[in-house]
Parts: sequence; C-alpha cells; structure tokens
Amino acid sequence: MIVTADRVLTPGRTLAPGWVQVEGEHIAQVGEGGPPSSIAQVEERRPSAAGASRPLHLTGTLVPGFVDTHCHGGGGGSFTVGDADEAATVARAHLAHGTTSLVASLVTDEVDRLDRSVRVLGELVDDGVLAGVHLEGPWLSADFCGAHEPSLLRPPSPEDVDRLLAAGGDALRMVTIAPELDGALDAVRRVVDAGVVVGVGHTDATWEQARAAIDSGATVATHLFNQIRGLHHRHPGPIAALLEDERVWVELISDGVHVHPAMLRLAERSARGRIVLVTDAMGAAAAADGDYHLGPIHVQVRDGVARTASGAIAGSTLTMAGAVRHSVSSGFTLEAAVTAATATPAASLGLTDVGRIEAGARADLVVLDDDLAVTRVMRAGSWVPAST
Repeated sequence: MIVTADRVLTPGRTLAPGWVQVEGEHIAQVGEGGPPSSIAQVEERRPSAAGASRPLHLTGTLVPGFVDTHCHGGGGGSFTVGDADEAATVARAHLAHGTTSLVASLVTDEVDRLDRSVRVLGELVDDGVLAGVHLEGPWLSADFCGAHEPSLLRPPSPEDVDRLLAAGGDALRMVTIAPELDGALDAVRRVVDAGVVVGVGHTDATWEQARAAIDSGATVATHLFNQIRGLHHRHPGPIAALLEDERVWVELISDGVHVHPAMLRLAERSARGRIVLVTDAMGAAAAADGDYHLGPIHVQVRDGVARTASGAIAGSTLTMAGAVRHSVSSGFTLEAAVTAATATPAASLGLTDVGRIEAGARADLVVLDDDLAVTRVMRAGSWVPAST
C-alpha cells in the first residue's frame, strides 16, 4: 500500500508533499514528493478493492500514531477495574482518536487488587492491545495524593515491590514513586534493575531528594506541575530538578485544566526534546459527563472536568489528539506537539518500533485535517474502521 499526503511529519523533517509505503504491519519506505514510478507501478498491479485509487492520497497532515504512556480510562471504561473487556473498550475509544499505543495506568489500591489488575492487563499487553502497564501508586506522598485514596498509600516495602514486579513481568513499563518516602531510593534501584522505568511524582521531595532519585535511575517526571511540591527561589524542589536534568522525560497534561499555557511553554523551553504529552485520562474521556470511579475514588465529571468530592482534579477527559491541539494553541509548533505525542513518549518507555514515520517502524499513521482533528487512523498497517 502506498499512501500520499499533503504533509508527512517524519523525524526531524516535514515532507510536503510526501509518501509512505506500507508492507504488512510495517513501513517499508518513506519519501518526499510523489512515489517513484517503479514503486507506483508495482502497486498498480496489485489486487485492489473496487474503486480504490493507487496510491491513496490523503488530504491533510500524516503523523505517527499517538503514544499515550499515562492513561486510566476512556469511552466510559476504566483500567482501574482490572477487567479485560473494559480495558479493551478503553483502548478502542482512544484508538478512534489516534492513539495507537496505549499504556494502562493504575491508581493506588490494595496490593492484592493491584496484583490482580496488573496480571489481567498484562494479558492484553501480550495480545498487543496495550503497550504496557503503569503503576501510579501506592508509593506516593499523602500531602500530594490528588485523586488517590490517602488511606491506601504506603512506603515501598521490598516485599510489595518484588510482588508487583513479579505480577507485572515484561508488561510492567513504569512505576511512579515519591522519592522522600522510607525505602524509596532502594525501591527505585530495584525497579530500574528489573528493566522498568521509574517516574517521580505525587511528591513533596526536596531538590536534593529528587536528584537522588534521578541518580538512582528515575527517568520520568510524572505529570509535571500536578500534585508535586511547587517551585521556590530558595527551595527549588523537585520541579527544578526534573526540568534541568537531561536524563529526565517530562510528562505534561495539556488540556487547559491541569497546566496553564505559560507553564506549558516554560516546560517546553526548559526541556526541549524531552516533553511527553499524556492524557491522564479517566473513564469520561471520549464519553459523556457523569459519575465515574477512578479506582476506589468517586469522581464527578461536569463540563468535561473530572473532580473528586473534595474538589481535587481526578485525571482528565483528554485524548492525545486534544493534547496536540491544545499544545499548538498554547504556543508549541505542530512538529514539537506531534513529537511530544509520539516519538518522545515512545522513547521514554523504550518502545522502539512506534512513534515515528520511518522505514522499519510499525505502520501506525494518523491523518489530521487543517483543524488538527483526526480523520483517519491506521494501526499496524490496517485502517481503523471507526475512523473512516
């Protein structure tokens, strides 16, 4: 299959126009202008559905499939339930909005329940439905717990860490830890040694404690600016440590609710090339307002904003396409916003075959119109029916 588009965003360069050749589940070749006649002629001779044009021209901008590394739910469903069918519903809802690689995030709960949920979601990772599992809790600060149940928070004991690492196996991609907790640095090292990424978040850490976590192997700032000790000119805290260290990927929830556009721009300038757009979405993403649950917490969604009974923001109703649009309206270039929604999140979790339009990558493609709305989605070489 050959696909041409008005613009194709490739690593480091926008092709206008450009073309992509897809063979099976992967990208075979990418080029600028029109496809060479030798390739086009081969494509012309292949069997095609009645009326299909060769090559297929798409009006708009062709970008890689979005990679969301921090998502709790969507389409009315939640990963926190630990149910395979409901998790698949979440994945389908976000896929329709261009997210072709999705990591399931779990919130704080009893260790027994987390153990079960990680195992259930791990089967969907094995089946290729999900790209991994993220444990956001229970090893978080009570002072910055947000929509996590405070009574279930705890320091990371070696027994609990080992149990959840064993439950997650290769499916476990990331764990968020507050580095000031007792045993936290040992836990960071243990998780990293197991091949799992550690994020610093939901934390009251000092600058020094955050630096110690980074030196111990932490490489992600979990939704920076949200539920974390703030910046201070004499006590810089974890935000400064995470922004200034080039070893750290910086998550941002770009939805117009969680972070002011000025802070989005500040982060993008401070950590250029390291920004990771995430949704932090809960069940109301790509769904209606109403009453939901985020793990054991009851959440009310009104006018697209999710809050607990105490008023704390409880995840978002964002899609990755929405995050790209809001980032562009906040001052990001389209290229920077798309990269932050594709290549950098993939790199942050070591997902080597997604997030880029280049030869050898999985054929995950999204078509954006002039308003940056998603018009078509391809995953692993097949068009998603709901997006046609």
